Amino acid sequence: MSVYAIRHGETEWSLSGQHTGTTDIPLTDNGRALAEKLRPVLGKPDFKLVLVSPMRRARDTCEIAGLAGRAEVDPDLMEWNYGAYEGITSAEIHKTRPGWQVFRDGGGPGGESPDAVAARADRVIARARAVKGDVALFAHGHILRVVAARWIGLPAQAGENFLLGTGTLCILGDYRGTPAIDVWNGPLA
Repeated sequence: MSVYAIRHGETEWSLSGQHTGTTDIPLTDNGRALAEKLRPVLGKPDFKLVLVSPMRRARDTCEIAGLAGRAEVDPDLMEWNYGAYEGITSAEIHKTRPGWQVFRDGGGPGGESPDAVAARADRVIARARAVKGDVALFAHGHILRVVAARWIGLPAQAGENFLLGTGTLCILGDYRGTPAIDVWNGPLA
């Protein structure tokens, strides 16, 4: 069994570095092109389960990649709730909160804690591991970084070590029965 973790394509806010948790914004033209590059790769596995965040950017990526007809919306794949830090960049946050880091400190006031995000990631992982066959997850950068950390038994805070570009493919699997990361930030060309 392999879990294909796919980050949505580029958006205007991913380009500008603005934290995009609950704001539902569309893909850019380049984001749509990135999603199209996923189609031939994701057309090969026989996915037994396809889960997608309810956010438009993830659902559109799933649709363009050819798996929307089989997808089930899973709210646990929502991006981190950044609270008061929604829509602003890390540089702007650091002006009033130097050294802030989402994986350690959580979202801003009214936002989600790392433990809350880890609990959501653990539920997604449990669903994936219950399936006999390949699984596809369409979601967002920070939640997928936590999913990767939790997949290999690390705390949510370890997500800071897994950089993840837009429109990229990652594969979570195992090495002789031990959870492992087979592909991370996989190029599609």
